[in-house]
Amino acid sequence: MRRIGTRRDRKTVDVWVTGLGAMTPLGADMPSTWAAMQNGANGIGRLEEDWAQELPVRIAARLSGNPAGSMDRTEARRLDRAEQIAVVTAREAWADAGAPEVDPERVAVVVGTGIGGITSLLGQNHNLETKGPRRVSPHTVPMLMANGPAACVSMDLGALAGAHAPVSACASGAEAIALGLDLIRAGRADVVVAGGVEASVHPLPLTAFAQMMALSTANDDPEGACRPFDAKRNGFVLAEGGTVVVLERAEHARARGSRAYAAALGAGISSSAAHITASDVPGQVRAITRSLRDAGVGPRDVGHVHAHATSTPQGDVAEARAIVETIGTHPVVTATKSMTGHMLGASGAAGAAAALLALRDGKVPATRNLRDLDPEVELDVVMGEPRTGQWQTALANSFGFGGHNVSLVFGRV
Repeated sequence: MRRIGTRRDRKTVDVWVTGLGAMTPLGADMPSTWAAMQNGANGIGRLEEDWAQELPVRIAARLSGNPAGSMDRTEARRLDRAEQIAVVTAREAWADAGAPEVDPERVAVVVGTGIGGITSLLGQNHNLETKGPRRVSPHTVPMLMANGPAACVSMDLGALAGAHAPVSACASGAEAIALGLDLIRAGRADVVVAGGVEASVHPLPLTAFAQMMALSTANDDPEGACRPFDAKRNGFVLAEGGTVVVLERAEHARARGSRAYAAALGAGISSSAAHITASDVPGQVRAITRSLRDAGVGPRDVGHVHAHATSTPQGDVAEARAIVETIGTHPVVTATKSMTGHMLGASGAAGAAAALLALRDGKVPATRNLRDLDPEVELDVVMGEPRTGQWQTALANSFGFGGHNVSLVFGRV
């Protein structure tokens, strides 16, 4: 793989991904989620609750497991669902990394979320209005805080090098990984537990996104509702979930005999400063370009791209143009939101995990429901069956409302 960047020449710290954890609509852990992605599984279904029946959109992607069932009952009762997901996925990732023996002063946590504990906030507000102030939980504030997931993980693992919580809409999880990479490079930590979580399947977010005309309205066809890059796509599907990775200074990992899923080579972050919700090609181009420069790789080195691609009419085309402008038409592209739905603040971390696992296994999942590629999408998007190959470098995109753009680059080890 050709190294062309100047920034990488100044780096003396290599960073590995040594652990993975996930809870998604496809699986209760990372192995089952990844297997489901390779099989083209569907995590989207109808909402059967009474409260959903009058909503304009009545489909979503729920978790396939219950995070509360994996922890002490008293502990679970005091945590918001997003915080529960964060703790469970972080424990999985930590165990997957071999539960490294490391000075707590050298362990940091970075867990992002797009909305935070919105179900706790709205639920407790309902209690206040219908049952009175005495029925409001004393745990409400810790449950609704956007930094709650990061704080809970840091306490659970005893991490003392910092607990950070990027809140960058749908780019939060990817930005968390980028910050974790920076913390290790800067010498502030040897190990960083980083990722994103979201649990916002609730009448208000569903209605609000529907009012923006951002959601798919395929209420009668939930399995076919999310179709990134397809000519007939009509919006994203709201989902819940979480993904956490363990980033580790490569020298530290080698010393303890750990294996690596992949190397975290670089990250690029930009702000579009253009529109609060619209996709912005120049902003995405800057993020991708910066990630390649930071990783020290050229466009031709990138063999696989995990696209942000949410299945919105404008967003998918904008990203396709940004990829073609910065990398070209040669990478093998996929969009796993076609299976998981859009997990908002968790989606960037989930996409990063899918990209690095594709490198490890030499197998890129197909984009579900993609039958008629939009003619404006000039990319090699995987359709039908997974694509096999030996790629050395992968890029994962994540973009969020507010003009948050993040691109991550991973390489085979």
